[in-house]
Amino acid sequence: MGDETVTVVDGRRQTAGTVTEETEDRARQGLLRRIRTPRRPRFWFEILLIAVSYWTYSLIRNAVPEQKAAALNNADWLWRVEQHMGIAVEDSVNHAANSATWLIVGMNYYYATLHFVVTLGVLVWLYRSHPGRYAATRLALFATTAVALLGYYFFPLAPPRLMDGGDFVDTVMVHHTWGSMASGDLKHMSNQYAAMPSMHIGWSLWCGLTIFALATVPWVRVLGLLYPAGTLLVIVATANHFWLDAVGGTVCLTVGFAVVSLWYGAMPYALPRTWHRSLTPVTVGGGGYVP
Repeated sequence: MGDETVTVVDGRRQTAGTVTEETEDRARQGLLRRIRTPRRPRFWFEILLIAVSYWTYSLIRNAVPEQKAAALNNADWLWRVEQHMGIAVEDSVNHAANSATWLIVGMNYYYATLHFVVTLGVLVWLYRSHPGRYAATRLALFATTAVALLGYYFFPLAPPRLMDGGDFVDTVMVHHTWGSMASGDLKHMSNQYAAMPSMHIGWSLWCGLTIFALATVPWVRVLGLLYPAGTLLVIVATANHFWLDAVGGTVCLTVGFAVVSLWYGAMPYALPRTWHRSLTPVTVGGGGYVP
């Protein structure tokens, strides 16, 4: 028999194999801790990551087969569900907003632009003012968007303005406003039947909660809450979504925050505001972070 090396640690006899296994475990835990620890965001990496991620999202979203028959059937079914729930008033909101040209034209441009402008603005603000929370909050947004792709694939849904026999006004077509990738000359560049879930709601709610949680000026925090509320009104008034599409977007955001909580052991807003080289988790898997 060969000799066996025995080491005594804290009064316990350990063989060389046991010591090796424990060393490997500590190395794995250390690697996991380093991966999960918030780090200083790198500007050009973040620009590239956001650009590639959005390009990939758009590619996958538009690559989902446009299942027109299924999407229209799902729209009819969802409309009946809302009628049964007593919330099927999207057509009334759509016609009321469309009766005021200045209002609906403004909503069309709101729908086409703020979805991107505000989201990018919040990301830049986080990067500059809350670098310690940036990566975790960005992960919540990315995870939310990734989950939405499952909805587009498994539940194709026509927006109200494309329903057969629906009494909805396609406000972009009627008022000839630009910007919608789902109407007019640009409609062939976007999946027409990816209305569920609404990422206008998922992203705007992410923006609103982030602003409300982290802003220090009271009126800015109020604006943060008003933004997703205004977006909800706009997506319905322009006949681009049902109320329940907004619920789907909210569910996706909930999953996004759950992913962050599981990965970092804390909600993104609970992490330290600034990055520290010595930032380490209190415990692996939970407990938050301390400098």
